[in-house]
Amino acid sequence: MILLDTDAKTSPAHGCNPFERTIEELLEAGMIVIDKPAGPNSHQVSAWARDIIGVEKLGHGGTLDPFATGVLVLLAGRTMRLTKKVLSHDKTYVGILRGSRNFDADALGRAIAQLSGQVYNVPPEISAVKIQVRSRRLKSRLIDVDGRDAAVEIICEAGTYIRTLARDLGLLLGHPVELKELRRTQSGKFTEPQSISLQDLKDAFWLWREKGEEVALRRILSPIESLVSELPEVIIKDGAAGAIAHGAPLMRPGIVSIANHLERGDMVRLMTMKGELVALASMLTRSEMVAEMNEGEIARPDSVFLPPELYPRAWKKKSSSD
Repeated sequence: MILLDTDAKTSPAHGCNPFERTIEELLEAGMIVIDKPAGPNSHQVSAWARDIIGVEKLGHGGTLDPFATGVLVLLAGRTMRLTKKVLSHDKTYVGILRGSRNFDADALGRAIAQLSGQVYNVPPEISAVKIQVRSRRLKSRLIDVDGRDAAVEIICEAGTYIRTLARDLGLLLGHPVELKELRRTQSGKFTEPQSISLQDLKDAFWLWREKGEEVALRRILSPIESLVSELPEVIIKDGAAGAIAHGAPLMRPGIVSIANHLERGDMVRLMTMKGELVALASMLTRSEMVAEMNEGEIARPDSVFLPPELYPRAWKKKSSSD
């Protein structure tokens, strides 16, 4: 980080550390990692979770077929604006393949190696999307073989169809192969140990609502900041946070510190000194140039997440007589 203002301070009268927010505030801009069961589709799971916690807006990041299980990220309230970001995360799956005859482990290993890297991945006919030729980057490895069954792990770009991988393996092996089971073990940085069942969610919400016990629900609900922690950050002053929340760009005097080696056009997260996400913004200059500037626009917000009433804005609208 390039420190630009060593004297900057944040007022305790406005905002707070994201992990000190109330449960109600977390429900307005938070996320939950669900362990999706087999049977319902992702939309149904989202709807059930929405009914459990009583929010108006709750969506999911990354569709799982009804038969598939595993990590499903649910986004509440303002967090839904980050759906595209979550959808674009790499995913990791473990699948069970069933061959029409016993697998030859060496031949299957070679076929899997052939289908690693940048490969064509055409959606299967069962999918709801338009069937067209496209490519996806993926890396697969054979875990185990037991007769006609084999377990494989697949790390892939978003939008990869694992049914298609199974079909293509069958073409390489010379006998049909189908996908019998599928489990998503990771979505972006979110993993199985972080996921909870719908029953866990219901129990935690009941404890909070009926007994006033927050501990379980706080372990389940993560603030919106958890979704963007990998992006380079620009830490800004309270006044700049208020101005940006009201539609202003980030100006040079509002910066406390900025990540090194940023280029024009890079996406950054604008953060308060308390660690709150203000906005995602596009850089208008290189970070090394910022230290040499005294004024001017540094970044233009693409999506603003900070409620406008949280921090006072540092500027006033001009009157019609000005």
